[in-house]
Amino acid sequence: MLGDKNRSLSHAMMILATLLISTSFPVCQIIAPKLDTGLLTLFRFSLASLIFYPIVYLKYKFKWPGSKRIFQYSLISFCLVTFFWSMFEALRYTSALNAGTLYALVPGLSAVFSMILVKEKLDRGRVLAFLLGIFGSVWVVFRGDINALLSLDYNKGDLIFFGGVFFMSLYTPLVKRFHSGEPVPVMTFWIILSGTVWLFLFNQSAVWKVSFEEIEYSVIAGLLYLSVFTTIISFFLLQFATIQIGPTKVASYSYLNPVAVLVVATLFFEQSVPSIIVLPGVIIVLLAVIAIQKK
Repeated sequence: MLGDKNRSLSHAMMILATLLISTSFPVCQIIAPKLDTGLLTLFRFSLASLIFYPIVYLKYKFKWPGSKRIFQYSLISFCLVTFFWSMFEALRYTSALNAGTLYALVPGLSAVFSMILVKEKLDRGRVLAFLLGIFGSVWVVFRGDINALLSLDYNKGDLIFFGGVFFMSLYTPLVKRFHSGEPVPVMTFWIILSGTVWLFLFNQSAVWKVSFEEIEYSVIAGLLYLSVFTTIISFFLLQFATIQIGPTKVASYSYLNPVAVLVVATLFFEQSVPSIIVLPGVIIVLLAVIAIQKK
């Protein structure tokens, strides 16, 4: 009975996590022009670590987990920060449409890595559901415009972002593989903290050049939101759900990201209501996610 409750809770958590993650795109779009994107990500992880540490420490009184566990946490966080870095770097050379198309590969690749790392089965029905999910996501990204899809011109930026997609696909299988019974908030904290270290190593030359007194209040507010809601809370939800229902089912919720971004942008950022032509893609995505969860 407890397992059933945890599984139901995990699906609810993944819907919430998808909505929270979708809000990061418009927030980043607002504050990104005001500060270097690599530094934005570093400050986002740093703030999340500082905010989360006293909360987790007071509740769990955790200690240094040992070099082996730190290596495992660092391996998971390396996948995350490499994805973020590749996304920002790739968008210097490619379009958001190209990136959105490649991101649709994450759930399928994650399922393949789950077969290898945690021995999850990938039967014919689930393969079909993943293919439908890719088709539906691409439909939503391109608003059902087949000509826009066919006219894509792939470039160096797409190759960079594909590398990021590869590492992002490893994220949930590694969480499942390396979790060894510690509380999920403790695991979340060490992943965020080790991610902060990676990001500092990637951006240390830029850190010393920042004039902190010139950072606008809107950037600080945006960073606080990203740190709490789309980093601490979202990572906790993702890791809890991964442990309960497995990386393949968790990864399938990525297909809902384009739909969630449309909903959030329309409701909260005053973007125009998408055309009815998007609806078939939304329906296909929902059916694909349901099919993968049922398997």
